Amino acid sequence: MKKILFITGSINQTTQMHQIANELPEFDCWFSQLFTDNTTLNTIINKTALLSGTVLSTKFRLISEEYLQKHALQIDFRAQKNKYDLVVFCTDLIVPPRMRNIKTIWVQEGMIDRYTPWSSVVKALKLPPTLCGNTSLNGSSNICDVYCAASEGYKQYFTGKGTSERKIVVTGMPNYDNLVQHVNNDFPHHNYVMVATTDMRETFRIENRIAFIKKAVKIADGRPLLFKLHPNENVERAEKEIYANTPAGTLVYSKGNTNHMIANCCELITQYSTVVYTGIALGKKVHSLFDVNELKRLAPIQNDGVSARNIAAICRGFLNHDGDKKSFDPHAAMDKYQVNKPETQLTEELIANW
Repeated sequence: MKKILFITGSINQTTQMHQIANELPEFDCWFSQLFTDNTTLNTIINKTALLSGTVLSTKFRLISEEYLQKHALQIDFRAQKNKYDLVVFCTDLIVPPRMRNIKTIWVQEGMIDRYTPWSSVVKALKLPPTLCGNTSLNGSSNICDVYCAASEGYKQYFTGKGTSERKIVVTGMPNYDNLVQHVNNDFPHHNYVMVATTDMRETFRIENRIAFIKKAVKIADGRPLLFKLHPNENVERAEKEIYANTPAGTLVYSKGNTNHMIANCCELITQYSTVVYTGIALGKKVHSLFDVNELKRLAPIQNDGVSARNIAAICRGFLNHDGDKKSFDPHAAMDKYQVNKPETQLTEELIANW
């Protein structure tokens, strides 16, 4: 039985990989949190707090592995137990050299951070893309053999940033490909202006949170406010700031189904958050630190929740491909190797706390 290793990260990335693996029962599927073989980076991870806000940290690994254990999935951290026939990555910012001789597939898991002048410098000088300190170069390394994009807009974006167009196939993005399902929900509040924050400070980026809160109050213009915090945020600090700078009665949630909250809001304010795509898909008026028209162009396709099946078909086709990696056609494989069966409805549970 051929073996597949799925690389996990945040709970969003982990649940997406679970959905794809669920569509590949004929293969021996294993999971590992994102890792590096770089000695310097491993020392930083183990001895300092510099990367504590990233998916390389022990904190994120433990959350991911708790989920994997709960669902009785096989764990092989750092790929030490097996030799693999295929590796499915949630990021191409770190692809250990020993994995590059194996068949590899990259899966888009969310919004890509803003491309900055520093991103251009890192790419031009061929420095490690992790030096950007964000995900601005995710999907742009051209290292993996196949790239699964959320939309045609993102396919064009990754092509423009250096990934070969022939490698990229629009599959849709698990967790964000059937957003209309969240309209019918039991979240008790309605008709508020919702604010979805981002963990910029926890990932060592600059943010004026007080100014952002005041901007949200101005946009709300007397309407009720609801804040949903990013799971990686310092909750105590964030709550204190919000309550001190918003009208009485403002709601703050650190947990709960974000998509349900968005479905029930009348307007959505975000910073750098993939959940803005939920608002766009559900026809909400949205605000973002990104250009909203550009976000609408990039928005993940809505395909009734079959993105994981599309990606699984490419995995299946690649594993059955006998030629060299360059001769593999992921577009043909997505059509040829589809297995039509009732899809596993994992999404509600999977992103309940995202």
